[in-house]
Amino acid sequence: MPKPVVPEEKRRRRRPTRSGTVLSERLIVETALRMLREHGSTGLTARRLGLALDADPSTLYRYFRGMDDLTLAIGDALIGQALEGWEPTGEWRRDLREVGLRIHAAYVAHPQAALLTTSRVTGRANELAADEAVLDVLRTAGFPLADTVRIYHAFIDQTLAFAALDAASLALPSAALRADEHQWRTTYAHLPVDRYPRIAEAAPLLAARMVTSAYPTALDMFLDSAAHRLAVGGGSAESL
Repeated sequence: MPKPVVPEEKRRRRRPTRSGTVLSERLIVETALRMLREHGSTGLTARRLGLALDADPSTLYRYFRGMDDLTLAIGDALIGQALEGWEPTGEWRRDLREVGLRIHAAYVAHPQAALLTTSRVTGRANELAADEAVLDVLRTAGFPLADTVRIYHAFIDQTLAFAALDAASLALPSAALRADEHQWRTTYAHLPVDRYPRIAEAAPLLAARMVTSAYPTALDMFLDSAAHRLAVGGGSAESL
């Protein structure tokens, strides 16, 4: 049975670590993000995290029920970073686009953490705030409740799916990432026209676009569809 997490007020009264650092959930999460960035998911263990914080690994369990609980906190922290400073403008399409781009960018900035967390549901404060904000934007815009839920579902999953895809590329060893990108400028750029006429005519554009994220384009296409549904009024958004 997992140990209960110690309430925040009791954690604050604990003595500092050997180096004089006062632990907090935020400090532990920030240190874990740094370790993921530098060493990948295999480098994030309670023992190594304790060493990085100059604290006994068992101390971490006063803040988190286990490493999985820490993983959820990391995911929630990324959402918090994404929404920091964001305020709705009242223009639903502009607001959804901004939220989507912010969430995608926050995950891609921490590719190793994104691979661990994009498929998880944290149920924590930042995730709840993001969900509430997106649902409110849609309802305030006039979408019926059923359409709101469908659009919200597709919007969140598309954003996280692209974040996971783009993070997976960025998490590759540098040599592998360069080799993949090089294929568009070499193999694809020199395919015989008689066998691959469509690839050949598109090769220069493919070389330029395929090494960037398609998320902004996909997001705009998605929002176009949602705007059309709202404009025609009523009906179902199943086609989104």
